[in-house]
Amino acid sequence: MATTNDLKNGMVLNLDGQLWSVTEFQHVKPGKGGAFVRTTLKNVLSGKVVDKTFNAGTKVETANVDKRNMTYLYKDGTDFVFMDGDTYDQIHVPAETVGGGADYLLENTEVVVAVHDSTPLYVELPVTLELVVEHTDPGLQGDRSTGGTKPATLETGAQIQVPLFVNTGDKLKVDTRDGRYLGRAN
Repeated sequence: MATTNDLKNGMVLNLDGQLWSVTEFQHVKPGKGGAFVRTTLKNVLSGKVVDKTFNAGTKVETANVDKRNMTYLYKDGTDFVFMDGDTYDQIHVPAETVGGGADYLLENTEVVVAVHDSTPLYVELPVTLELVVEHTDPGLQGDRSTGGTKPATLETGAQIQVPLFVNTGDKLKVDTRDGRYLGRAN
């Protein structure tokens, strides 16, 4: 148990049997009346975001969420298999839990897996990954000055938009949060 005065970003609360991650909080002391805490909470499983206000000092139940550095090994049916580098334990994470990050997962990618009561809650990928372009149409001579983009398929199968000068076989930096091209990798 903790009080609303102890809230921090990233803390996970257990409210009415559901897990909510604190994404923002603000302590407010109005001129009249008691102090309160405004929070923005994100449901860990569904991703739903809600605003909730607590009276200052109210007790809230915190959830014990264990964030572990793990390595992605392989895909087993619809599950993704990750291994803890310290204990060598392997866990199966359903595709729904991995979410859109699955588009950028390569074998041996280091990720953070959040686990609560031996149930994987979510997978955090590194913000940027270096991936090779599997296929893209060649840019036409003279197109380079327009600043246009073209689709490219990465080695993971993900489709992203890249500048016209990018060729098949180039290694690119990609933002895993939204699939943006960030530049060429060295």
